[in-house]
Amino acid sequence: MDVPVSMRAELSSWNNGAGIELKTWIGCEGRFALAVGYSAIFWPEFVEFDGYVLRKGFSETSLRGFEQWGGSTRESVEKTMNHLNIADIQHFECDDISRDKLVFLGNLLKEIYDVKLRWQFPHLRCRVEFFVPTDEDDLESYQLSFWQEAHQPDKGQSAIDSD
Repeated sequence: MDVPVSMRAELSSWNNGAGIELKTWIGCEGRFALAVGYSAIFWPEFVEFDGYVLRKGFSETSLRGFEQWGGSTRESVEKTMNHLNIADIQHFECDDISRDKLVFLGNLLKEIYDVKLRWQFPHLRCRVEFFVPTDEDDLESYQLSFWQEAHQPDKGQSAIDSD
């Protein structure tokens, strides 16, 4: 596994400059409570609800609110409900945030979510997207999201009817 460049100096400084492997470093720096917490990000629970695939524990009020926005589609609602700002995995203004870590985690999470959604919902086709902003220094805008391909406009979907 390629370690982000921004972490190499830290890992290299261990053992009087001999360095340390990532897995060994986790054993020195990590905590079981954090590992349990990260499991909610790295292997999330998903549910089917009213034709959507969503993260377990979603807000139905938020869902219905997004549906009422002018021009909303099932794709846009599902995509919005399921987005994750990669920077929000840690506390606000975390001092070791960096572009390379966000890209590393975003790509890894994209792969994990794709596998998890295919495994949990083999009867559905979901698309997972890792968004990298045009301004790569806008660290708060790196996002992951997913939605069902059946909700995409090219599949004949129209705006949500507000009855």
